[in-house]
Amino acid sequence: MGWGDLGAFGEPSKETPNLDQMASEGMLFLDFYTANPLCSPSRAALLTGRLPVRNGFYTTNAHARNAYTPQDIVGGIPDSELLLPELLKKAGYINKIIGKWHLGHRPQFHPLKHGFDEWFGSPNCHFGPFDNRALPNIPVYRDWEMIGRYYEDFKIDLKTGEANLTQIYLQEALDFISKQQASQQPFFLYWAIDATHAPVYASKQFLGTSQRGLYGDAVREIDDSIGKILKHLQKLGISENTFVFFTSDNGAALISAPKQGGSNGRFLCGKQTTFEGGMREPAIAWWPGHIPAGGVSHQLGNVMDLFTTSLSLAGVQPPGDRQIDGIDLLPAILQGKLIDRPIFYYRGNEMMAVRVGLYKAHYWTWSNSWEEYSKGIDFCPGQNVSGVTTHTQEEHTTLPLLFHLGRDPGEKYPLSFASDEYQRAMERISVVVQHHKATMVPGEPQLNVCDKAVMNWSPPGCEKLGKCLKPPKSDPKKCFWPH
Repeated sequence: MGWGDLGAFGEPSKETPNLDQMASEGMLFLDFYTANPLCSPSRAALLTGRLPVRNGFYTTNAHARNAYTPQDIVGGIPDSELLLPELLKKAGYINKIIGKWHLGHRPQFHPLKHGFDEWFGSPNCHFGPFDNRALPNIPVYRDWEMIGRYYEDFKIDLKTGEANLTQIYLQEALDFISKQQASQQPFFLYWAIDATHAPVYASKQFLGTSQRGLYGDAVREIDDSIGKILKHLQKLGISENTFVFFTSDNGAALISAPKQGGSNGRFLCGKQTTFEGGMREPAIAWWPGHIPAGGVSHQLGNVMDLFTTSLSLAGVQPPGDRQIDGIDLLPAILQGKLIDRPIFYYRGNEMMAVRVGLYKAHYWTWSNSWEEYSKGIDFCPGQNVSGVTTHTQEEHTTLPLLFHLGRDPGEKYPLSFASDEYQRAMERISVVVQHHKATMVPGEPQLNVCDKAVMNWSPPGCEKLGKCLKPPKSDPKKCFWPH
């Protein structure tokens, strides 16, 4: 989902009344980022509080490549990483994930082995339908075992875009909240729905209701569901004791636009890139009775901060034996304080850019290769900025491209290298970058090796359903990452 997809962020059709109300009752973050311009690494960052290059969610197969966890990936979240639900358990929390996990689908990477008590959802995205011979359809799990597969048991109509999944995910959330409230149990719910990821889907009652087509229908259904979750918290009398945060895993996928892609507002490019459109996210914090209504924060935030902030709320200390990149946002949320911190924009194993204050310096630029671009794959449609949206990887480490995001949020006008402003800003940024690089200890890369034998052929529970498929012979290879 993109920064420009919500009415509260200026989307002109105003089709997100519940999220807009959530913003008016809580706090809007205008400068909130993901840790990566792609799904799996940003989710790993959210749950570990660490940059993907530290937690292993990156590849070294080629320079500055985006990598994620498709079905044939061998890696996943390492046991050495401490996830938010594992730490919250120490404070007596019950933890549930609903929707997309995407941190590895082999048994050792199962979310219930990494701190979650319950799971309803899938290990990968809802790609398909596959033929179950060359590629198996993605399984849907309840807790330890699969209960069916997408397209077979959980229908998604690729012609009309109809699917009931968001409604199922909504009911799961409402039931879980009710159960925990009845037993007076503190809980953590990670509601990771994926209706706005192509192929986009919405349930029948929302199809055709948006001015924005099928993507807008999906956004409207998500908005409606969040409204119902917040009302449910209020009805149960626990809203003032529940911290809720809404954001996205990466910017809108402009490659799917205009029919199945969202809006990144004024920002440059989209998903897959380290320009603002790929990594700046819509973000809303809601906590009635604690967060002043109608607040707007210019705090530089990141999904990794949700790890540290959640631990702070639960009274749990973050682990002291590793570098944690997330900061505690509570002073910014509750007292309006601004905490000085940089934002690092990584693509695979490369730090592409850094933001300090209102300045953003690009050390590398790349949208995608000429070869991919010539096939019609365009992450920046209609947004060519000469020397910035480059189709070859361009290194700027000697003289970084510098933008002032306050005056130029679209990254169109690099500051003159000769200007005093450039010199002053780069002096400050260079110190930050030198310290970051000097203290960086990369994790073991998890996204290097692919093998068709590890796909979702025979997930746990397949025997009961008669849905076990025969895997091919193991043949591990280096994964190919074109972007």
